[in-house]
Amino acid sequence: MILEKNATVVTSIPGPKSKELLEKRLKYVARGVSYSTEIFVDEAKGALIKDIDGNVFVDFASGIGVQNVGHCDDDVVEAIKAQVEKNIHSSFNVAMYEQYVDLAEKLVSATPGDYAKKALFINSGAEAVENAIKIARKYTGKPMILSLENAFHGRTYMAMTLTSKVRPYKYGFAPYNSDTHKIPSPYCYRCPYGKQNPGCNLECAQKLRDLLKGELSADMIAALIVEPIQGEGGFIVPPKGYLQELQKICNENGILFIVDEIQAGFGRTGSLFASEQFEVEPDMITMSKSLAAGMPLSAVIGREEIMENPIVGSIGGTFSGNPVSCAAGLKVLEKIEKDNLSEKANAIGEKIKSRLSEMQKKYPVIGDIRGLGAMCAVEFIKDPETKEPNKEIIGKITKESLQQGVIFLSAGIYGNVLRFLPPLVMTDEQLEYGLDALEKAIEKALS
Repeated sequence: MILEKNATVVTSIPGPKSKELLEKRLKYVARGVSYSTEIFVDEAKGALIKDIDGNVFVDFASGIGVQNVGHCDDDVVEAIKAQVEKNIHSSFNVAMYEQYVDLAEKLVSATPGDYAKKALFINSGAEAVENAIKIARKYTGKPMILSLENAFHGRTYMAMTLTSKVRPYKYGFAPYNSDTHKIPSPYCYRCPYGKQNPGCNLECAQKLRDLLKGELSADMIAALIVEPIQGEGGFIVPPKGYLQELQKICNENGILFIVDEIQAGFGRTGSLFASEQFEVEPDMITMSKSLAAGMPLSAVIGREEIMENPIVGSIGGTFSGNPVSCAAGLKVLEKIEKDNLSEKANAIGEKIKSRLSEMQKKYPVIGDIRGLGAMCAVEFIKDPETKEPNKEIIGKITKESLQQGVIFLSAGIYGNVLRFLPPLVMTDEQLEYGLDALEKAIEKALS
């Protein structure tokens, strides 16, 4: 059990035990599996991670946005233990269980849209995307899928095809899936139209109208899939009207509107789902990550008439909606509401952005600060005039922060964005420690 309340560094990072295990990892684990730090975890609790050398880290990664309720939350752990003792796996396709149905009921009720909906559970975010695309094509009878520039939807073939960043996600894996097309992303800091929001005409959204007049035909397009906040793309937050306009265009042209809430969902942005922040009601929502606090579980929630279209046996899988994962998911939803974690996300985000704004005045390498709730990012540049991406400083900052006992992740199509995904249970002291460490790391990187 972690007794420390904040970061505590007792060895060099990585420590001797982590170095030894790293050598073994490099010998036996495939090179294509990445790692952001060279530490090996012994235990984790709340917003802290303790490695096998006894170092304690403040975690701003949350297992890539998975631990919104905190690492090893007591109530979630107890729910998992209780379920493990009763039924680990019987396959919902063979012998059903209550947890699947109960979780489906709660998510159908919680997702935006006052209309009949149904749920499908699978295992990962990429699987959710794959199934949403399958369902959209089956329902519409149309082949093409649209996604955004700077998007990330996963590493399986269709999800990878819909993703923008070639290296590392798509490099060497061609040919990609056919019948996909990308439309402009609302990257306001680097607007390709040279506009500013507010004040623009949402040219990035209007481009879809132009494409439908010439290059694309609506009678060939099944769906448009969008992240409400682009994750790997750099935490790009669209103007509120952007998603609304896209959905309007989709509705006018018989195109399904799918929102990928895999990273943005479950209280992260200050509401249970980020779609609520933009006042859109998607035809389908994909979700995963923080749904089950680290247990493998994802979901597609959609309009009843859409979700009912695939024939029996055409969706789902052996492990889909595992009872242990569903038990964890039920407890997570309870914790988010009971502990007001959406409100805590807003409070954390305000503190992060306030502190980053203070840093921006001192360090011109900070180009843009953005985010909703506790899904925040800072973009680093080399020059305020040219906005040339500063990828090099990110590596220095993350490395130095780790030496101080703080874990940060990078992001962005140019690799120049530092993202903040803290557990929503992070204490004020832990948050301040992490931001202090960040500022020290910036100062050192610039010296």
